[in-house]
Amino acid sequence: MDGDWDEVARIPFPPPGLRALPTPVTTLAFDTSQELLWTGNEYGRVSSFYGSKLQQYTSFKAHASPGGPVRQLLFNDKGVIALGSRGVHMALRRGVPLWSIRHEDMQELRCMSFTSKGTAEILVAGEHDKMFVIDTNKGEITKQIPTEHRYKIMRRSRYICAATSSGAVHIIDSLNFQVIKVWNAHTAAINDMDAQHDFIVTCGYSMRHQGNYMPDPFVNVFDLKNMISMSPIPFPAGAAYVRMHPRMSTTSIVMSQIGQMHVVDLMNPNTSNVRQANSLSYFSMIEIASSGEAVALADGDCYIHLWGSPNKIHFSEFPTPIETADSTSATRIDFDTPETPLSTIGMPYYRDVLLSAWPSNMVTEVGAPPVKIDPQFLATLQERDWGYFGKNTRPLRRNQVEDTRGAESPQSSLKPPKFLSEKAREAAKSPAGTPAPEEIVRDTPQVLHDTKLESHKVEVPESYQNVEIKYSKFGIDDFDFGYFNKTQYSGLQNHIVNAYANPLLQVMHYTPLIRNVALQHAATACVNELCLLCELGFLFDMLHKAEGEACQASNFTKTLSYHSEAGKLGLLEEEPHSSRTVMLQQLTRFLLRQMAHYHALMTQNVQPFVETPNSGAFEELFQTSATSSIRCMNCRSETTKADPTMVNELMYPQNKPGHRNARVRGTTFSQVLKMSVERETANKGWCNNCRRYQTLATRKTIHRVPSVLILTTAINNNDHRRLWATPGWLPEEIGVIVDSGQFFCFEGEDLKLHLQRGIHSITVYTLTGLAVNIEGGQQQRSHLVAMANIAHSAPVAPGQSQWYLFNDFYVKPIPTQEALTFNTSWKTPSIIAYQVKSANNKLDSSWKQSLDSRFLYVDLQGDRPDKTYRTLDPRTEPAGPNTIVAIDTEFVKISQPEVEMHSDGDSKIIRPTVHALARNSIVRGSGMDEGVPFIDDYITIKEKVVDYLTSYSGITAEDLDETVAPQRGHNLVPLKIAYKKIWILLNLGCKFLGHGLKQDFRVINIHVPKAQVIDTSDLFFIKERLRKLSLQFLAHTLLKEDIQQVTHDSIEDARTALRLYRKYQEFNEAGILDAMLQEIYAKGAASNFKPPAKVGSGSGGNGNGNGNGNGGSVPRTDTPPADTAAPGPSTPSRKPAVAAVGSATPTSTPGRGSGSR
Repeated sequence: MDGDWDEVARIPFPPPGLRALPTPVTTLAFDTSQELLWTGNEYGRVSSFYGSKLQQYTSFKAHASPGGPVRQLLFNDKGVIALGSRGVHMALRRGVPLWSIRHEDMQELRCMSFTSKGTAEILVAGEHDKMFVIDTNKGEITKQIPTEHRYKIMRRSRYICAATSSGAVHIIDSLNFQVIKVWNAHTAAINDMDAQHDFIVTCGYSMRHQGNYMPDPFVNVFDLKNMISMSPIPFPAGAAYVRMHPRMSTTSIVMSQIGQMHVVDLMNPNTSNVRQANSLSYFSMIEIASSGEAVALADGDCYIHLWGSPNKIHFSEFPTPIETADSTSATRIDFDTPETPLSTIGMPYYRDVLLSAWPSNMVTEVGAPPVKIDPQFLATLQERDWGYFGKNTRPLRRNQVEDTRGAESPQSSLKPPKFLSEKAREAAKSPAGTPAPEEIVRDTPQVLHDTKLESHKVEVPESYQNVEIKYSKFGIDDFDFGYFNKTQYSGLQNHIVNAYANPLLQVMHYTPLIRNVALQHAATACVNELCLLCELGFLFDMLHKAEGEACQASNFTKTLSYHSEAGKLGLLEEEPHSSRTVMLQQLTRFLLRQMAHYHALMTQNVQPFVETPNSGAFEELFQTSATSSIRCMNCRSETTKADPTMVNELMYPQNKPGHRNARVRGTTFSQVLKMSVERETANKGWCNNCRRYQTLATRKTIHRVPSVLILTTAINNNDHRRLWATPGWLPEEIGVIVDSGQFFCFEGEDLKLHLQRGIHSITVYTLTGLAVNIEGGQQQRSHLVAMANIAHSAPVAPGQSQWYLFNDFYVKPIPTQEALTFNTSWKTPSIIAYQVKSANNKLDSSWKQSLDSRFLYVDLQGDRPDKTYRTLDPRTEPAGPNTIVAIDTEFVKISQPEVEMHSDGDSKIIRPTVHALARNSIVRGSGMDEGVPFIDDYITIKEKVVDYLTSYSGITAEDLDETVAPQRGHNLVPLKIAYKKIWILLNLGCKFLGHGLKQDFRVINIHVPKAQVIDTSDLFFIKERLRKLSLQFLAHTLLKEDIQQVTHDSIEDARTALRLYRKYQEFNEAGILDAMLQEIYAKGAASNFKPPAKVGSGSGGNGNGNGNGNGGSVPRTDTPPADTAAPGPSTPSRKPAVAAVGSATPTSTPGRGSGSR
């Protein structure tokens, strides 16, 4: 193996059908005469792959599916020979069959080998009392040989070497098929064997205590020339597979299940070349090409790996070219005569599904059903001699044909709705603003009765499919999220990076104990910008306040990306290392560790007078307290260590060889949970007493169970899937008893019986939610959804389960049976959350009373004279429900939109532009200091800024530079601190006033209830006009002021919005609001809703002009300071001289590029 050997190709093993799940590889073999790698699967299908890129070449059925998997493949110059459990099949390399042999005594065939006649004859054996000799040229059984041995592996070298099921190797004469010698290689079983030249190498198992098989940490070697055993080759990693090098007579390749490969010389085993193959699961087999320049591996995730030197890799020493499809010359077809049949045009070769292969839900019968006529309408018809006539009461035009097929078939619930702007235009055109009949969408029923569960369907139902956000020219705000959610429970948008975490966040949100601890922590004085527990609290509060409106977890996912450990664990979508369900399970473990860490930090650092839960309370919530006992099976020495667990991974009973599903069938969830919590395992490890690697048995002693039990399912094979697909296998309630270090679990009738007896102290858990993996097959990528029982998080217990499906922003109620039903093809659970039953419906809102609001009154800049704000005085200006604050923000762009271009020139936005909060200004909305800012934060941005949008935002790179910004008097803070100030104001009940606040709140990632929002863009708005007025236009029209002349300034915009609100109050009190609105819109229509350009001001609107327009008839002034009598801080000018507090030199603030700014 040269130094440049590496993985050159990795491909998924093709599934047996279009919508079928991938299956593992059952056999691998390199062709001896062509550049082909051959494989077999569980259903008798043989497939080949060409060249180093492993391009698919041929695929054919060697035998029917009941015949079991393909066991072995052999090659001669005519074709490929495939061995199944009940027969032998030979076909050309193109797939054309040559012969198939089945015999009544062929029941459990396992292996075959060429004989002394070369490739013209094979010897076939298995787990029965006969061996068969087959002539490959004629396809006939020429001889049947009685045998009392059961063979599972055959290889041919000097002799035919056959491994038995008891761990011995029989050396058989290839002429008379008599056993010459028996070599007892392993005490229990042989896992793999190879024979080349003068050597046999094997790896296998030995019998240990309690009848367990343990892999031998060495490779046994037998010398065929001298018929003696040689010294074994040590392999501490656990030898699982072995192959002899076809061109180096004393070299072998040994491999473990975890991918460690050693290239060892049998004559000098102390020197080895080590390689590591990477896989997310385990490796199941290895094969080496006859050239010795390529190695193929198969893993448990149904992938094929090809290793070799990129410059030298080839399979066969002297390869012959492969056969390709015959090329036919195109003949001209004459369509001038009607006698030419259309069938003369052949069908093209294709790989994709044809358009004619419509799904079943789109196929309708020929002939539309008749129109259903209302009987009441028939009663109103008037008779004439030619027929009947009457008034058209249908919502269709006269003579318009009604689509009765569409009326009969249910409409797709996930059909993309019209944009909000389109609906607004149509509503304005319809009478009295009512929507057209076809636009009326019925509310989702709150109680569902469905005779057929969606989880029983073969294909993925629409409710579980990926939901996609469409973008118009107005951006994401124009998308109708309400179309997908008619409930009061908010979904999460999926257009952000790392949105795969949405299901886990929903499950945690509807688990009351997790919600309580997150909100209580968020209400403390925690300022750590990496604290994910705070971000969970902010998100849970937003989901609660949104009441059905779609939210997004952008701040949470952004904070997650700041953790360096998250990237190493493969938790970020930018660097995916595994499937999404594995990523979510890893994220669960990581998130709980981080929550415990930051909860403990806050508990240690909290002031004595602030009440917070102690650190032990968090452990009681999530931690399974246990002690692990580790015993050496050789010297019986035992050590113990504390081994608490926050996430328990499920372990399933393993099948014994030859007993398919014997132990899995009949296993209950309680038994699996007990096995998983106690976790009794045996692995190789270092024994300090023996001073060597020994088999160590580990078992947990359980001391205490947590209040919240988080489980990961670890579904790795079809046996696990079949277990979960058992009807009613996952219980809604379980009972747990911890007694004398043992863990007992009960469900169903057993649980009821223990509760009635009341002998033991039993902890009852209820299922609060689960994250479910949805496999979309080849047509759609897999994704995750959440299912939550919101009855357990309701303020008052409803008395029955209320399950909801959360497919990102698509939310709907589902029956309990639907939530707890899984299948083997597309629906399997990933994360499961149980909570103690006594904690159901106990939502702790005491955090609102203990909310630490000191942030609002702390000034990080002290008494600097050039600062642009003055903090609130807690004694004279306490923030509360009657407090009005005017807010405006500025953003920068941190990501360009991802656009998909089509061949026809059309484009589609995959992911929109991403903005980040760069500045947040909040001014007083009442009192003596009305208009004076008390918050003016500039925010540090860790992401790369692709556009500062200076002409719209007024933000430059220096404003956010940690060195330059403090010199300019900017209060530069992390996003966490800026966000928490807004969040505190929100939960103190303050009302937020501003212009076009929807976009501001979206980028801030906060939801403010409508009762706490005063938006001047809505106050000065006539719905029928379909146009909102910009802040600049309203300031010019109503206040006679010029703002945003060169750039924007958030303080100036917030003050302007506040003054516009005062104008609105004046108009409303005088009863002239409607008349003024009509007049404003009339002026706007005349000026195209833009103020005239200001001429003659050299400063461009910074307050240095004369205040009058050039030649204008209307006097115009610049924006005055907040209060000339009692000057407050204002925004500094962008000139070398810095404005002091009270300066009347305001800068302007950038908008978002929308019409409402």
